[in-house]
Amino acid sequence: MDLMKVVEKEYAVKSEFPKFKAGDTVTVHYKIKEGNKERIQQYRGVVMQRSGTGMTATFTVRKMSGNIGVERIFPVSSPFIDKVEVNKYGKVRRAKIFYLRNLTGKKARIREKIY
Repeated sequence: MDLMKVVEKEYAVKSEFPKFKAGDTVTVHYKIKEGNKERIQQYRGVVMQRSGTGMTATFTVRKMSGNIGVERIFPVSSPFIDKVEVNKYGKVRRAKIFYLRNLTGKKARIREKIY
């Protein structure tokens, strides 16, 4: 085992998230520090991709703010993420749905996977 994996395992922050993948709509509750106060803000959008493994794993969430698309990358091992809620599971064929950036209106909808 190489040295980086030993260090990652030693300092790993265990955070339990539900299973989600690209196409799912999630709400990310993350902590924001303003001065000496701390509050939790929610960021709801569609997961564009998941990348990386272990401590370096990240996921990208895209939401529409007005008519402008806003994407934010969250590290999975971040201590600022309070929790992640899966609102609905999407049915997509790709692992990275960057084609969604070019679509607007009804074409930008993702079909929901019913369990």
